[in-house]
Amino acid sequence: MNTPNNLKYSSDHEWARVEGDICVVGITDYAQSQLGDIVFVDVTTVGETLDKGEVFGTIEAVKTVSDAFLPVGGEVIEFNEALDGDPALVNKDPYGEGWMVKVKMSNPADLDELLSAEDYEKICE
Repeated sequence: MNTPNNLKYSSDHEWARVEGDICVVGITDYAQSQLGDIVFVDVTTVGETLDKGEVFGTIEAVKTVSDAFLPVGGEVIEFNEALDGDPALVNKDPYGEGWMVKVKMSNPADLDELLSAEDYEKICE
């Protein structure tokens, strides 16, 4: 399982990377492997302010649809439009080109409640 140490993780299998007051969010390598081949990512919350733990979109795989939850609260300011043309980027590169949204954080302290890579791996065992 690929779990970069420079990211924070939620127990819902999302990752968070901080860039100033912006948080880049996607699903983990573990999550994409459990979902299987991703065929569609639907995010309709750009421009909305959501609380930590709220659903920001859905991920459709061949056999299932799964909600995606914000690991931090704030305004969803951008959706990775590359996923419209190639949703499989989430499978190929979940921590890079497969990112899903960028969030302008309303409460950076939310990050303190997220898991380290080591702690996240423990919940996936």
